[in-house]
Amino acid sequence: MEMFAVIYRTTFFYFFIVLAYRIMGKREIAQLGIIDLIVSILIAELVAISIENIKDSVFLTIIPIIILVILELILAFISIKSRTFRTIFGGKPSLIIVNGNVNYKEMVRQRYSMDDLLLSMRQKEIKSLDEVEYAFLEPNGKLSIFKYNIFKTKGNYPMPIILDGELQQKALDYIKKDKGWLEKELAKKGLVISDVFYAFKKKNKIFLIRKSNL
Repeated sequence: MEMFAVIYRTTFFYFFIVLAYRIMGKREIAQLGIIDLIVSILIAELVAISIENIKDSVFLTIIPIIILVILELILAFISIKSRTFRTIFGGKPSLIIVNGNVNYKEMVRQRYSMDDLLLSMRQKEIKSLDEVEYAFLEPNGKLSIFKYNIFKTKGNYPMPIILDGELQQKALDYIKKDKGWLEKELAKKGLVISDVFYAFKKKNKIFLIRKSNL
């Protein structure tokens, strides 16, 4: 009987967890943020305990999982609405290489070693550092790499200068511009920073998406 109970619970929770993750909208492990990872670990622990303790009702596991799914959906909604919340709980990209130069201070702050950097480069079939113009350590731990063009000329800074209507000061610093310059450029289009959902600089021009266009 115990064997049948274990088989039943394992099969039941397999489909139940698949349904739960479909509701949460997760596609792959690499896309999980900190909150998602915590929810995943807790769900796994709850299911493991339930399968081991076959004398306990499955509802003692189902109810906490439902609570976790609801909590995750609520936090995901807040994250979409609030960039501050998203930054605190989800993190933000860290610039590891800028204009071909390794940002050692940021690597130390992120506890990201040179071995980690070289490993990520090899995985992307990049032989040496001089091929890389920009590299970002993403909140999920992956390294996004932007290679130099064939002529090794300076490319466009890949990060936005405005995001969700908020000025990205670090991005402005990297392109050696200030808030006054940005406000003047936007004024030419009859806009202010809060009117813009997304903006980036390319070849001395600002390309943007207005909030009203969404």
